[in-house]
Amino acid sequence: MAEWEPHTVTTVETIDPGPVTALASLFDDGLPAPGPGDELPPMWHWVALPRWPVSGEISSDGHPAKGTFLPPIDLPRRMFAGGEVHWHSDIRVGETIRRIARVDSVTEKSGRSGKLVVVVVSIRLYRDDGELALTERQDLIYREAGTPGTTEAPVADAAALTPVGAPLHRTAETTWDFATDPTLLMRFSAATANPHRIHYDWPYATRVEGYPALVVHGPLITLAATEVHRLAPWPGRPVRLTHRNRAPLFCAQPAQFQAHPEKNSVTIDLLGPGTDPTSPNATIQIDLR
Repeated sequence: MAEWEPHTVTTVETIDPGPVTALASLFDDGLPAPGPGDELPPMWHWVALPRWPVSGEISSDGHPAKGTFLPPIDLPRRMFAGGEVHWHSDIRVGETIRRIARVDSVTEKSGRSGKLVVVVVSIRLYRDDGELALTERQDLIYREAGTPGTTEAPVADAAALTPVGAPLHRTAETTWDFATDPTLLMRFSAATANPHRIHYDWPYATRVEGYPALVVHGPLITLAATEVHRLAPWPGRPVRLTHRNRAPLFCAQPAQFQAHPEKNSVTIDLLGPGTDPTSPNATIQIDLR
């Protein structure tokens, strides 16, 4: 950390229709896949701008080695804890985007699970004509290692799980079941260029990082919540989205999205098994205009 300094990374990228089609196939919700020239649905820039690291930069957890763009934090567990997105103009599939990213802050803290570090990343997307399209803040948390699992970790259970089909199923006017399986998580990892092993490598997730099962991606939860809004839209256009992940959801755990629409916004909570509704696993708020 003493020698590391934050720096701005600017790239010129294309809103790739391939990953967009992959995400539409993953959701399989009856909506047409956005094609070239179509407006990109809210939050789909996470998929449309994939950034695969080169193989020589991959660390033991599957993520790119720290110490280049992200600081060299010596804590092994990392979590996409939340953030905020503002939309300023449309983004369309196939257009060229200038992406500017920077680490804004690195803060050490102590929590119930021990030492942790919060890294805040800012991202701006500009359209080809220079117009600001989107601003984003991402909150990343690094934690101490968990207790490694034993050889009795439920690897066989992962092998026995079968694909669930479409992950979202509406059960009431404002309630949706959310189902996951290893194939779904693998497909989302591929669509978002996310090589983090906790999402697809069951022995690593359980025996090395100490999780009881594969971990459902935080971005998948946020994107599924915004898809709930697309499938049952409340009046208005999204202009701001805040998302916060409080507790992990694990592969194949039963979960439910509960939406709370108001006049100019909708709040969508994710409830895992036995979750107190007042303290959901994740909360996504979409402000509308």
